[in-house]
Amino acid sequence: MLVELSIKNFAIIEDLKVNFTKGLNIITGETGSGKSILIEAIGIILGSRCNREFIQSGHEKAILEGVFYIENPSIIMPILEEYSIDMDDDNLIIISREIYLNSPSLSRVNGRNITSSMLKNITTKLVDIFGQHEHQSLLDSSNHEILVDSFGDCDLIELKEKIKMYYDEWTNEKKKIKKLSIDSSERDREIDILKFQLQEIDDAKLNNDDELNIENEYRRLTNINEISCSIEESLTYLNNESFGSPGILDLMNKSISLIANVKKFDEKLVNLHKQFEGINYELQDLYRELRNYLDNVEVDLERLNFLTDRINLVNKLKKKYGNTIEKILDFRNKSEERLDELLNFEKEFEETNKKILELEKNLEIYSEKLSVKRKKISNILEENIKRELAALNMTKVDFKVDFQKKSQFTSEGNDKIEFLISTNLGEELKPLSKIVSGGEMSRIMLAFKSILAFFDQIPTMIFDEIDTGISGRTAQIVGEKIHNISRNHQVLCISHLPQIAALADSHFVINKVVLEDKTNTVISKLSDKDRIEEMARLLGGVDLTDTTLRHASEMIDMSKKIKERA
Repeated sequence: MLVELSIKNFAIIEDLKVNFTKGLNIITGETGSGKSILIEAIGIILGSRCNREFIQSGHEKAILEGVFYIENPSIIMPILEEYSIDMDDDNLIIISREIYLNSPSLSRVNGRNITSSMLKNITTKLVDIFGQHEHQSLLDSSNHEILVDSFGDCDLIELKEKIKMYYDEWTNEKKKIKKLSIDSSERDREIDILKFQLQEIDDAKLNNDDELNIENEYRRLTNINEISCSIEESLTYLNNESFGSPGILDLMNKSISLIANVKKFDEKLVNLHKQFEGINYELQDLYRELRNYLDNVEVDLERLNFLTDRINLVNKLKKKYGNTIEKILDFRNKSEERLDELLNFEKEFEETNKKILELEKNLEIYSEKLSVKRKKISNILEENIKRELAALNMTKVDFKVDFQKKSQFTSEGNDKIEFLISTNLGEELKPLSKIVSGGEMSRIMLAFKSILAFFDQIPTMIFDEIDTGISGRTAQIVGEKIHNISRNHQVLCISHLPQIAALADSHFVINKVVLEDKTNTVISKLSDKDRIEEMARLLGGVDLTDTTLRHASEMIDMSKKIKERA
């Protein structure tokens, strides 16, 4: 459950920290006090997209942090282990988001940096937020299949995985058959092009070492005169007797002779004399090697012309088939595969068609199995929804999950699923989007959430103004339903109705205050006395009278009895 929420420099929240409790946490406050900002912040902690516009003016970043206590670690440990995230001994998970003005946002779980997708994979197992947007998602029939499947078991998941596997393979084979299904003249033209390309590459007899060796040899031959002149000059410096002045070798010999004459006077000079002799031998070897190299240097114009043509050929092939020899050879292999396909067209076409038919047969079989399973789930779902709606004061409702067959295969099966409803006795069933009011939609979604609460293991549920469009006795019923959910889940509920607020296990109020010409949002947990005053405000508005205060106190006492009976 969410035990602590911390928000800094976010919108009109400068520095807010709140500790939530088990059971039903109710949050109330005036319109515009910051309730929606609080939900926005929680959503960002859970992985929603960050918006830099939320950073308070004058600050470089906003920091959002949620501390979660995991009562049953088994629901989250596999994914934490997958991402190499440790959980501390107190079973706490600390999620933080830092939104920067001029750099990307950062996400951390227990101090480890993670990506947005990793964060969402973790938080979907921690919190379920029901906000205003979910009303719209329920009106979109494309989401109805997802809702039905959410009640499925492991067998349903396995069926969907098999269908997805067959569908992906079927899609690839359909692409292959489309590629094969070209007219004969186009096929012949492509065969001729491929044969020419293969012949051109094969005639070049390329290999991966070819490029470097050719360029090195070409560079040597084109610079042979400069190489010869440099070597001749080096040899002159080593042995310069012909010019009447001593060379390096001659000077070395004289140095060795001088040291040889005096080494008998100092043992240290013996080693220096040996080093001089060693260097002299090496210089003599170097001189011989350079002389030998120079004596064998010759300009092979025929070889140079060959290398020039070879480099031009390689560069020509690079422009056509790839900017490296490796890419040219890769192009050649793919072209050969494509040529084989075209030359063996009839056999390939027949085998591909046969495979497509087999895959379609499997898709049909498993899609039908999935449809049967979904229909069984839907039958149970229909009865549960009608029962939940009746408990939510919608006693004349008829609810039906309608199944139609899709015109083509999909990765999710062949079912086109749509929820139909009739809210009044005698009316025909119609799609939700054509018949349901705002208040009815709130109760229908709450009915779904109530049922899902018994199936999933998500410990925390957040309701953002679930009471839209309802009042009076219906509000009382909705409140009792939310409280029933809170017996097995932590619930955070933003509400403006006293009938729901009265059932709180913990009641928080959000206020907007102005200090030093700056607006700020604060949140506080209400004492029993303050709670009566907040309830009176919800009942009677700004002016609190003895009557509204008494009514508020009575409503809280009555709610305690309701909770005791539950």
